[in-house]
Amino acid sequence: MTDIVRTPPEVDRVAASRAAVAARRARATVKNAVAAGERSPLDVLRAAFEEPEGIEGRLRATEFLNSIPAIGETKTARIMASLAIADSKRLGGLGRLQRRRLREFVAEWVQAHGGTGDRLVVLAGPTAVGKGTVAAHIRARHPEVKLSVSATTRAPRPGEVDGEHYFFVDDAEFDRMIEAGELLEWATVHNAYRYGTPRGPVEAAIAAGDSVLLEIDIQGARSVRRAMPEATLVFLLPPTWDELVRRLVGRGTESPSEQQRRLETAKVELAAVDEFDHQVVNRDVGEAARKVVELMRPRKGRRPAALRQ
Repeated sequence: MTDIVRTPPEVDRVAASRAAVAARRARATVKNAVAAGERSPLDVLRAAFEEPEGIEGRLRATEFLNSIPAIGETKTARIMASLAIADSKRLGGLGRLQRRRLREFVAEWVQAHGGTGDRLVVLAGPTAVGKGTVAAHIRARHPEVKLSVSATTRAPRPGEVDGEHYFFVDDAEFDRMIEAGELLEWATVHNAYRYGTPRGPVEAAIAAGDSVLLEIDIQGARSVRRAMPEATLVFLLPPTWDELVRRLVGRGTESPSEQQRRLETAKVELAAVDEFDHQVVNRDVGEAARKVVELMRPRKGRRPAALRQ
């Protein structure tokens, strides 16, 4: 049987050609915005990783790097080799490890060239991992770090102070804050209460040149990355799963059914670790706090690892 080669109708070929031209122009717009400093390269990576087939996701990694100010073809070649990324790779087609390497490099580059990545660090992790304890340690011993206070609809636990640990509000007030655009991020956690980060204090602190630490849940961390792509995301890990269970049960602040629900949520949350820029294991509170603070210290003048000889 003879194969029949069918030629697409003229109208189809014209439409395909127009679509290709439009796609190239859209990608060129993205590159020009990065080159002009109108768009953060970290925001381009965020969009590419969220929508691999979108405009940003279809950008070749080489094109993307070349669009970043002060990175030319020679540096691009060196960076690509260092990150083990083939020249033909598009941003949306990068593997998990390649994505992490590229984002780490770009974050370092942005920070070294005047970005604010060092000033905003998000600390997140599964329930009972000790985020609050680590944050409290930092608050007590590092006054130079501004710790953002979240708003929540849950009731205070024993010893918690309104305005210091959380802003405790009712559902009506939380709704008002959302409607007024006063929250940088918010989410419903454990299918129960809502938590959110007031936007004003964070933006004011960063504008003043201060370092800000957000201690929030994983959903909130994702929202912050979308709103402020230059933020540094740190995932706090437990030493072991058994230790996480021991800490949750030992604190005695939840009923057995609530404990079980939180443990099921923790299993899902632990799978998000690769979305974060850094991992810190909370074996010792003081050591974990030291590592988090170290990530917030200015690193201007340091050459990104991919460009070091």
